[in-house]
Amino acid sequence: MPMMLTTRALPSYIVFDEQGRPWIEGTGRKVIEVAIDTRAGMSADQIHEAHPDLPLARIHAALTYYFDHQSELDDEIARIEAYVEEVKAQHPTRITREMLQARLKSQGDKP
Repeated sequence: MPMMLTTRALPSYIVFDEQGRPWIEGTGRKVIEVAIDTRAGMSADQIHEAHPDLPLARIHAALTYYFDHQSELDDEIARIEAYVEEVKAQHPTRITREMLQARLKSQGDKP
């Protein structure tokens, strides 16, 4: 006798804000954050270790969404990276306390 299969919807764990950006439901994290970690070479388990508050099932849901929409998310990541570089170029790094102390030490002054 053939097995009867039934269909039921599984939770996607992905929701969208008013701008249409995908978020991981109930976490306050965007899918793009998981995509960036993935592009950096992190596995789902490594992402979970770095963000233990993010359930592994939701990481996998974000990865599924990312791989289904990789081109558009990669384009968004490239836009973000270009913006960051533009801001860095417009606002050079301020001197840190450690940098100042090193300069003073090299000049023979005490910090």
